[in-house]
Amino acid sequence: MNLLRALVTVSGMTLLSRILGFVRDFVIARSFGAGMATDAFFVAFKLPNLLRRMFAEGAFSQAFVPILGEYKNRRGQTETLALIDHVTSVLSIILFFVTALGIAAAPVLVWVSAPGFAADASKFDLTIALTRITFPYILFMSLVALSGGILNTWSKFALPAFTPVLLNLAFIGMALFATPYFDPPVLALGWAVFLGGALQLAIQIPALKRIAMLPRPTLNLRAAWADPGVRRILTLMGPALIGVSVSQISLLINTIFASFLKTGSVSWLYYADRLMEFPSGLLGVALGTILLPSLAKYHASDNTVEYSKLLDWGLRLTLLLAAPAALALALLAIPLITTLFYHGAFGIDDVLQTRSALVAYSIGLTGLILVKVLAPGFYARQNIRTPVKIALFSLLATQAMNLAFVGWLQHAGLALSIGLAACLNAALLYRGLRRHGVYQPQAGWAGFSLKLLVAMLLMAVALWFAGGDEISWFSYSLIERVVRLSLLVAVGAGTYFATLWILGFRLQDFKRRAA
Repeated sequence: MNLLRALVTVSGMTLLSRILGFVRDFVIARSFGAGMATDAFFVAFKLPNLLRRMFAEGAFSQAFVPILGEYKNRRGQTETLALIDHVTSVLSIILFFVTALGIAAAPVLVWVSAPGFAADASKFDLTIALTRITFPYILFMSLVALSGGILNTWSKFALPAFTPVLLNLAFIGMALFATPYFDPPVLALGWAVFLGGALQLAIQIPALKRIAMLPRPTLNLRAAWADPGVRRILTLMGPALIGVSVSQISLLINTIFASFLKTGSVSWLYYADRLMEFPSGLLGVALGTILLPSLAKYHASDNTVEYSKLLDWGLRLTLLLAAPAALALALLAIPLITTLFYHGAFGIDDVLQTRSALVAYSIGLTGLILVKVLAPGFYARQNIRTPVKIALFSLLATQAMNLAFVGWLQHAGLALSIGLAACLNAALLYRGLRRHGVYQPQAGWAGFSLKLLVAMLLMAVALWFAGGDEISWFSYSLIERVVRLSLLVAVGAGTYFATLWILGFRLQDFKRRAA
C-alpha cells in the first residue's frame, strides 16, 4: 500500500468526522440549548469519553500494535490469531467488570465529577441515569481499538479512520428524530452514545472476516492469561497509560489556571484549541496511525535501514505540511475566527482574545505534530518508558512556563506554554532516537529546509497582502467572510505548492510503500 495515499485517506476521514462534529454540536445546541439537561449529559459522557481517550485509543493501541506486528512478521498466522483470541478474551473480561462497576457506582462517579449537582436532586438523578446509559461506550470503543489495531497492521486504514463518523451520525439522528420518544428528551443523547459505540464495533466485523482475523474469544481464561504475548501487552500498557494521562492532566491544570483569569478565558482557549485540532488531527494523528504498523514490522524483521528511512519520510512530510499550516493559522487567525465564531453573543473582544490564544498555540503546532511522528519510533520498538519520561518532564516544563507567562500574557500564556512544551517534547524525542542510533537523517535535508523556508516566506507575503485590513472582517456578512476566507486559503496554498513545484518538489518524491 502507498503510505501517502493512506495518509490522504485517513486525513480525509478525520476531516469528515471533524465537520460532522461541528454539525453535531450545532444540532445539539439547536435541539437542547444550554441548561440542566445538557449539563447532565456532558458530565455523564465525560468519564467514558475520557477513559476512551486514555485506554482505548491511547495506552492499549500503543502496547498492542507493536506486539501484533511482531507476531504477524515472525510467528505466522496461527500464532497471530491465537494472540488476538487471547487478548480479546482478557480484554472482554476486564471491560465487562469495568462497565458493570461503572454502572453500579454511577452515583459515586457523578458526585465526584460534578459535586455541585448534588444540590439539585432532579439534575443529580438525571446525570446518574445518563451515566448508566453511556458507560458501556468504553467497552465498545476498547474493542473498536482492538479491531482497528488489527486492521491497521494489515494496512487497512480506511475503515478504522471512518468509524468515528458513525458516532456523530448517531448523535445527529437521535437528536433530530428520536427525542419525542424519550422522557426527558435528553435521554436520546445518552442512547446515541450507546448506539454510536455499537455501530462502530459492528462495522469492523466484516472487515476482520475478510482478512481471516476475526477474534474468537475463548472460555479458557487460564490459557489466555498465561499467553506471553498478552503479558507483554499488559506490561507495556502500564507506562503507556501514564504517558496518555499526562496530556489530560496538562489540560486539566491549564483549565484550573484559566479559571482564575478574566471571565471568558476558558472559552477563548477552547475555541482556539478547536481550530488547532484540525491540522493536528488531519496530519498528526493520521501520520502516527499509518507509521506505527510499518515501523513495528521493520523492527520485527531487524531492518534498521528501512526503519530509519520511514522515520525520515514522516519527518519531512510533517515539516512540509505542518510548518505552513502553523504559519497560516497565525496569519489567518482573524478571518478564521470571525467566519466560524463571530455570531450572536460572540463579540469583537472574544475574537481578539481567541486570536491571541490561537497565535500562541500555532507556535507549537509543528512540535505537537512532530511528537505524533517521533513517539511511534519508540513505541514500535516496544520502548514506551522513554517517551513517557519525556512526557512527564514536558508536563513539569509546561507548568513552570505557565507560572512564568500567565501573569503578563494571561490565557495566551497558557497556550504558549503548551506549544513550547510540545516543541521541547519533540526535541527530546528526536535526541533520544538519534542517541540510540534508531534514526539517521537521510541526505538532502539542507536543500529541503531551504526550499521549504522560501515557499513559506512567499506564502506569508501572499496572505499578508491578500488578507487586507483585519478590522474589515468584522463588517463582512457571513457569506462574504466564507467566500473571502476560501479565496485566501486558495491563494496561500496555491502560492506555497506552486513555489515548491518550481523549486523541484514532485508528488512522486513522497510516495512510499508500507512495510
